[in-house]
Amino acid sequence: MEPLQRRVWVGLSAPEKDEWMHTIARKLPEQMRYDGLQTFERYGQRTETGVFVCGRQQFVFVPGDRVTLGWDSWQEGMNEATSSDLLEAVSEYGVEDVESFLSDQMSPVREVEIAPMLVECRTRSLGWIEVTEEEAMQQDDADFAAELEKFRQSKLNEYEQYQQFRLVRRGGDIQILWFNEDLAIEDLLEEEAEAGFGVLTEDEWEYLYGGGCRTLFPWGDSFDYTLKLKHFGELQEADKLMDGSTEGVKRILQDQADRPYDLALPNFFGVQFVGDPYIYELTLDATGETQPKGGDGGSMICGGMGPLVGFLPATAVFYRDPNASDLDLEDVMDCMHYRRVIRLTGVAHS
Repeated sequence: MEPLQRRVWVGLSAPEKDEWMHTIARKLPEQMRYDGLQTFERYGQRTETGVFVCGRQQFVFVPGDRVTLGWDSWQEGMNEATSSDLLEAVSEYGVEDVESFLSDQMSPVREVEIAPMLVECRTRSLGWIEVTEEEAMQQDDADFAAELEKFRQSKLNEYEQYQQFRLVRRGGDIQILWFNEDLAIEDLLEEEAEAGFGVLTEDEWEYLYGGGCRTLFPWGDSFDYTLKLKHFGELQEADKLMDGSTEGVKRILQDQADRPYDLALPNFFGVQFVGDPYIYELTLDATGETQPKGGDGGSMICGGMGPLVGFLPATAVFYRDPNASDLDLEDVMDCMHYRRVIRLTGVAHS
């Protein structure tokens, strides 16, 4: 197992890594196949790793590591723009101690051992299942046919009837998602376990998102105002980036219009996160209870906090929603995602 630990893995040659991936592939379910090595680089971290395919989904090999997780103080410290922005945003709500405000919303500092694993690159919706148009027509919903036709004629990219159905435009096709009102998380976990998969723990999620970094964000302690973020239009704080000239603003607008949302891009492990504070990702805590990560249901955005604080749940590596224990999971099932994982324990070279 030693070569599958990060400190050793980074020093292996490509042929050695490839040989280990073939060894792992021989021990996986038949539907999983090894697709070769690929290198991912972001936020100053880099990983050459194996990519696996299971149906239409990709998995990546993530080496194990012993890391410190959680947050209680600055590593580098904020720059002036972030500091003033943060203080202005939280002071409106009577917060005077910014560091305490942040600490109260982060997981505690702890040392953990992360096992090597295969991780699904993209999340999957917990409450929504994809259906064909024929299957959707068979559902007991009098509005669906009319709404589907209206959507076809519209220019909308997405339309949803709350916890009923969702229509998403994918190029020239329309993806139809139906809300699974009968879903129970316990049943899902049991089904995935029977198929050989688990879901992430909170420790694993924080490791995958930050790679063992000790800063507030995976890229540092200061906010990146060049990010293209959902819900905040195409231009992020242009006055902080340029001199405010018309041509400068136009260049930024065009650049952001031509690229995807930054937080949804693959990171240094090849793992993609939703990057939307309205969406939670399901993880399990140390006791096996559910622990939503990566969002707060949009609470701080809806509170008018702006991009820095509003997106803190989706950008801060160790964010833990302080109101998570009060959540009724049935009420947030439509905005809950999860990803599958295969932990690699006892893998021997053969």
